Amino acid sequence: HTQEEVMPSPSKEIIQLLSLFSVAFTAPTFAKVMVLIFGTILAPGRRTVTAALRMMGLGDNPRYSKYHRVLNRGYWSPWVVSKILLGLIILIFLPVGVPLLLVIDETLERRRGKQIKYKGWFRDPILSTKKHVVTSLGLRWICLAVLVPVPWSQRPWALPFMTVLALGQKTSAKLNKRHRTIVQWAEFMIDKVRRWQPEREITLVGDGSYAAIALVQRCQRLKKHVKLVSRLRLDARLFDFPAPQSKHKRGPKPKKGARQIQLSQRLEDPETDWKKLKVTLYGEEHFIEFITGRSLWHTPGQDPVTIRWVLVRCPEDSFKPAAFFCSDTHISAKQIIVWFAWRWNIEVTFEELRAFLGFETQRQWSDRAIERTTPCLFGIFSLVTIMAKMLFPIELPVRQTSWYIKEEATFSDALAAVRKHLWSHLNYERSSQNPDLFLIPQAALFSLVDSACYST
Repeated sequence: HTQEEVMPSPSKEIIQLLSLFSVAFTAPTFAKVMVLIFGTILAPGRRTVTAALRMMGLGDNPRYSKYHRVLNRGYWSPWVVSKILLGLIILIFLPVGVPLLLVIDETLERRRGKQIKYKGWFRDPILSTKKHVVTSLGLRWICLAVLVPVPWSQRPWALPFMTVLALGQKTSAKLNKRHRTIVQWAEFMIDKVRRWQPEREITLVGDGSYAAIALVQRCQRLKKHVKLVSRLRLDARLFDFPAPQSKHKRGPKPKKGARQIQLSQRLEDPETDWKKLKVTLYGEEHFIEFITGRSLWHTPGQDPVTIRWVLVRCPEDSFKPAAFFCSDTHISAKQIIVWFAWRWNIEVTFEELRAFLGFETQRQWSDRAIERTTPCLFGIFSLVTIMAKMLFPIELPVRQTSWYIKEEATFSDALAAVRKHLWSHLNYERSSQNPDLFLIPQAALFSLVDSACYST
């Protein structure tokens, strides 16, 4: 037999949602994009183009290569898609005027193969420990996500909308490409977001990799300054503000005052005046002690920048002492601590992408397909969450069993709800002889049986 395309007929809201992306594609390309989106959402296991086509009943289509061309040859801009996706996330989850809280982090896609030119050796965050660093061969991606509240979960979710490929320095030199560091990519990405959202307040949260004076300077120079929150080294060079200088004094004015003692020395100083605070970190309540201050942060060769730093320790010794900073000195110490703790949600997104959307199972090898496939997969994570919010604006169905009580919904529940909605809109008909039976389209039946037999 020859299978026919199994195109779900989703609700009007879902169709209107996806139609917003049509401006980034030609009409023929967008029709193929719709097939790939639905197929990727419905497919288990590997998320390849062929897996998506099988789920859509196109396993016997001799013109399957035209769907590969969407990724490796099609003329469309991922930046336009990112801009539209960011606008959708804001429209669906954030009320008017609410500031944007962005989190940025990099993750590794383990890939091998002679034809993959962009691969390199990078630190593997999953296999590495604090004492032993493990490197793996693959592609390093920098992901920028929006932290949004969802009605079915107590913690905010990190929804990706922009993902870029960060090459290693040796790989860039080998391919004769301009090399950008992680910090330079962060500057590039936050510039785009500020142009897309010129009026909203923006806070950018990253780990210690983004604790750079250059990034602080870029955030402070942007229109309506972007607040940068990150981890600060305990041996960071902090200085007092320069004393007022006489207008009649000749020569250049000093940019910094006397050097302050290091944060690591403040930890050992018995006269340090610690303040106590109760905060919720990573879903648990902690009693912590902190000190804070305003200082100039300086490294040789760069102009100093003004920051508010926070030094934290835990009397219960549940975590090691750490320091954080914010480029806006008016932000409270508690807010800086909470913002940085929320950064952990992007790590949850990375894990759920691997577990439920087949991240690292892509098999494209052409340069353009590699540059596009992973960002699209990250975007589908956000797209599924948006669909779930539109279908279940208050409460999301959660899979329960007698031996496990699930307290709140996770991404697996959102994905299952969207899949159920898509499968239920295949124009099933009731049997005229037996109303309890449904007539399932042949292509849909073959796709379901094939998925059940080959699922892992």
